[in-house]
Amino acid sequence: MTPIRTVLAALALTALAACANGRAAPRPQSAAPARHHQIFVAAANPLATEAGLAVLRRGGSAVDAAIAIQAMLSLVEPQSSGIGGGAFMTYYDGRTHRITVYDGRETAPAAADERLFLGADGKPLSFPAAVLSGRSTGVPGAVKMLDLAHGDHGRLPWRSLFGDAQRMARVGFIVSPRLGRFLASGGYPESAAPDVIAYFTNADGTRVKAGDRLANPAYAEFLGRLAAQGAKALYAGPTAERIVARLHQGDHSSAMTLADLAAYKPVKREPLCGTYRIYLVCTPPPPASGVGLLQLLAILEHSDIAARGPGDPQAWFLFAQASRLMYADRDRYVGDPAFVTVPVAGMLDPAYVAARAKLIGETAGPAPAPGVPAGAPAPAADRTLEPVGTSHFIVGDADGNVVSMTTTVESIFGSGRMVDGFFLNNQLTDFTFQPRDEQGRLAANAPAAGKRPRSSMTPLIFLDAQGDFVGALGSAGGNSILAYVAKSMVAAIDWNLPMQEAIALPNLVARGAAFQGEVTKYSPDILQGLAARGIALRPGQGEDSGLQGVMIRDGRFDGGYDPRREGRATAEDPPR
Repeated sequence: MTPIRTVLAALALTALAACANGRAAPRPQSAAPARHHQIFVAAANPLATEAGLAVLRRGGSAVDAAIAIQAMLSLVEPQSSGIGGGAFMTYYDGRTHRITVYDGRETAPAAADERLFLGADGKPLSFPAAVLSGRSTGVPGAVKMLDLAHGDHGRLPWRSLFGDAQRMARVGFIVSPRLGRFLASGGYPESAAPDVIAYFTNADGTRVKAGDRLANPAYAEFLGRLAAQGAKALYAGPTAERIVARLHQGDHSSAMTLADLAAYKPVKREPLCGTYRIYLVCTPPPPASGVGLLQLLAILEHSDIAARGPGDPQAWFLFAQASRLMYADRDRYVGDPAFVTVPVAGMLDPAYVAARAKLIGETAGPAPAPGVPAGAPAPAADRTLEPVGTSHFIVGDADGNVVSMTTTVESIFGSGRMVDGFFLNNQLTDFTFQPRDEQGRLAANAPAAGKRPRSSMTPLIFLDAQGDFVGALGSAGGNSILAYVAKSMVAAIDWNLPMQEAIALPNLVARGAAFQGEVTKYSPDILQGLAARGIALRPGQGEDSGLQGVMIRDGRFDGGYDPRREGRATAEDPPR
């Protein structure tokens, strides 16, 4: 499928249909006149929301605010994202109505190969051993991606965007209840990592807990250099040297070099767009999983889910079965398109989608097999063990520009290794540990030198038929992201729930033979109705969702944040 190249200022419904079939819309002949819009931020931590709003109040752009938000999240929500990780940004230009995707996904070192997570015996490493190893860390991409986007859309100087996070790191922030829960649980491999223990231990030897003030002078010092020197402060010089040295320590050390860091390049991509009801939905293409989300929505359009509601067990059954079909295809075929053939057009072909939708019967059966869409290769079955993690935020500036960005260090506190006050990612564990099957076929998501691991991140933006911004959504949650985002889309669009209520609805993730969800949040009628249809819902695990969502309804801001986290969604009139 050819991603849409531009979105017209006066997008016709015929162009929407063309996008769904993979045809690119023509380039706009003129830009829309400038208008003043409300500024808004939805983020997973109030301090990050306020940092973004502070930039917008100074007249900054949505990308300017995104940089400030990421810098703050790295400090106050280090279990989820940070400047030692990667991100995908979907950007909407309020003047031209164009959408651009910025790919800041981490890459494997040049010396990596498909045996990255195989031990000396040729068997896959255990997940705890892999995640805590130097091999788990990919070349960080978030900072260079933000630098690229700032060059395109920044308004305020780069050096002026880190002050709030730098001051907070110096004087200390109050550890939130959510961060405190992760510190107290001890249930993750990283909980025992030396750098995690050292950072979260008070001077008196006690463990940091919720309500304590935690300073990070090393991070404050680094942010000062990042502000002054630009992105090169992370990719060259003393910080880069410390990253490489830290990753070469311990068992299963990394092959990353200073050359790997210096050579990293973010990618500017065309969005992948399809339709849902009357909207154009745009999301990142592979190696992200936007194709899976669009396929799931397209399958649901063949059902009567819109005529039902959150109190109807049949609605949740349809959602579960459509999800299973999508995950079967996504897991088998999606990988880095620079290395493997991803049958995007085939997965979204209307005839293929219709055939997949017909597989939804009266009851849930065994795990569905992947289909064979047009253009599909024959890769090995996927065995990726994608952990939960990540954060999502949305920013809108006074000119109508919007950022929808999902950012991550992967698992809880990434690899558990820290340099200059920030955690390094364990993103390469998003590759499958078992690269080949018994027949010797290579998996689409097998490791390789310079390859980007498959991502479930789907920061989306959706537009109306005129190409105007209607809304944005995204979530944390590992491979469950697709289900979290799709649930909220159905609830907000089909069931017309306010965004906050749509996000708060219970989560249900159906993938393969597993049916997981927030069992205690569903009514007995729903659970009994699902059981009668062959679905025995079990509690999920991990971080759960981290949704942020925004819609413009009748010209008014309708924002929501995930009540499972500590976020805030705020809109204000633009500065005069």
